[in-house]
Amino acid sequence: MIRMDKKFIAVVGAGHWGKNHVRNFYELGCLSIVCDTNPGTLNNIQKNYPGVKTTLTYREVLEDPGIKGIVIASNAETHFQLASEALEYDKDVLVEKPLALNVSDAKKLHKLATEKSRILMVGHLLLFHPAIRKIKEYIQKGVLGKVLYIYSNRLNLGKVRQEENILWSFAPHDISVILELLGESPVEVQAMGEAYLQPNIQDVTMTVMKFKSGAMAHIHVSWLHPFKEHRLVVIGNKKMIVFNDTAIENKLLLYDQRVDIVDGAPKVVRSAGSPVSFSNEEPLRKECLHFIECIEHRRQPKTDGQNGIEVLQVLETAQKSLEKKNPAKMDNSPYFVHDTAVVDEGCEIGKGTKIWHFSHIQSGSKIGSNCSIGQNVYVANNVRIGNQVKIQNNVSVYEGVVLEDYVFCGPSMVFTNINRPRSEFPQRGSQFYERTLVKKSASIGANATIICGVTIGEYAFIGAGAVVTKDVPAHALVVGNPGRIIGWVDKKGRRLEFDKSGISICGRFKLKDQTLTPLSKD
Repeated sequence: MIRMDKKFIAVVGAGHWGKNHVRNFYELGCLSIVCDTNPGTLNNIQKNYPGVKTTLTYREVLEDPGIKGIVIASNAETHFQLASEALEYDKDVLVEKPLALNVSDAKKLHKLATEKSRILMVGHLLLFHPAIRKIKEYIQKGVLGKVLYIYSNRLNLGKVRQEENILWSFAPHDISVILELLGESPVEVQAMGEAYLQPNIQDVTMTVMKFKSGAMAHIHVSWLHPFKEHRLVVIGNKKMIVFNDTAIENKLLLYDQRVDIVDGAPKVVRSAGSPVSFSNEEPLRKECLHFIECIEHRRQPKTDGQNGIEVLQVLETAQKSLEKKNPAKMDNSPYFVHDTAVVDEGCEIGKGTKIWHFSHIQSGSKIGSNCSIGQNVYVANNVRIGNQVKIQNNVSVYEGVVLEDYVFCGPSMVFTNINRPRSEFPQRGSQFYERTLVKKSASIGANATIICGVTIGEYAFIGAGAVVTKDVPAHALVVGNPGRIIGWVDKKGRRLEFDKSGISICGRFKLKDQTLTPLSKD
C-alpha cells in the first residue's frame, strides 16, 4: 500500500515539463520540496501548492534526510550531474528523458545506482500510456500476427529548442515505444534531416530502423509542421492498429486489413477501423505512481537505467548516421570496438572487452572477457586469448599463440610463429606454425621478442627488449639477448631474495634446481 500521507519526493526543475511532475506528486500527497533556479517559478509554486517547500539550492534537497526520491526535470545537459549527486547521497532518482546526453554517462549512472542499491528510473512516458499498453497486449496475444512495420509521426509547430536538435528532443518517446513493442533493438539505423532555423540543429529528421527479426520502423519528427500530429501505426500480417493521440475521439483503431496471397497474387483485404477502448488514466500519473511504488517496495522500475541506455544507443547511432549521411550499424554487442578497428565475422569476444583504434581481429580468434586490446594490434586467425588479458599498442599475435588469463603484453613486443621463415618458400597454414604458450599472469615487457615454440610459465616476467629462445619457468625474471634468468618474482612482480637454504626472505617460496615452489599464498 502506497503511503500518501508521507512527503518524501523532491522535484528539481519546475519549468515546461517539471511543473506537471509537481502537480502529480502534490496531488498524490508525496511532494515535499521543489528546487528551481528561477525565483519567479518558486513563487508560483508557493502560491499554487500550499505546504510545499521551495529552494534555489540543490544541496538543500540532497542533505534533507526526509527526501527519499528526487525527480530531475531540468534541462537535459544537467541530468547526468544532478542524478549522479542524488545517487551518491543515497536517493532514489527519476530522470526525465533522456537519461543522459550519451551512452557512456548513462552507463555510469546505471552502474552507480546498482552499486548503491538505489532506484534509477527514466521518464519514458509513453510506456505508461494505456493505449500503448493495449497495443503491446494485442501483439503478445497474437491479434496483429507478426509485426512487420511500425511508423511514428511526432510533428508540431514549436517548441523550437536551442540546446538539442529535434531528434534528441522528440524521438526518444518514439524509440522507447518501438523497442517496447518489438522487444528488440535495431541492427541498423539511418537518419536524415536538415537544419533550417539554426546552424547544425536539425528541425526535421526521418529515422529508419531495421531489426534482426525482419521488422522495420521509421520515425518522422519535426517542429516545423503546420499542425500537431502524434500518430503511431503498427502493421501486422493479420491486422493493423493505429494510435492517433491528437484525435478528439477513437484514438485507437484496429483494422482487419491485410494483404493475402491468393493463387500467387496479392489480394488486398479492407475494412473500416474498429475503436479499441482503453482507460483514460493520465500517463504521467501512472509514471509517478510507479516511481513511488518502486521506492516503497524496492522494485526495479519498468523504465530502469538499462532501458534508458538502450534508447540512448539508438539515439547515438541515429546521430552518427545523421552526421555521416550513411546508415550506421547498432553496437548491440557486450564488448566495445572502436570505429577504426576491424573485427571479422566468426570471432568470439567476451563481455567487457575493449578493442581500440586501428586494430584488426581475424576470424576464428577467441578473446575472453574484460580484455584490453590496444591501438594497432593484430590478432590472427584461431588465436586464443584468455580473460583480462592486456595487449598494449603495436603488437601482432600470430596464429599458434595462446595467451592464458591475465597475461600482459607490453608495447611493440613481438611474437613469431615460424622458425625458418623464407619469402621464397612460403609456409602458410596451421601445420607450419609452432605453438607458443604464455601461461596465466605472465608479463612480457616492451619490445621483447618471443621465438615461437616456447612456453612461458605462470607469473614469469620478461624484461623489456629481451629475446626468449627457450622455455621460461614459472616466476622467472628474464632479460637480455638471448634471454637468461637473472632472478625470480612473486605474483605481484616483486623481485625475490633468498637465504642460503633457498627460502625466500618473505618465507613464501623455495628455490631448488631452477624451480620456484610456493610455500604459502602470496
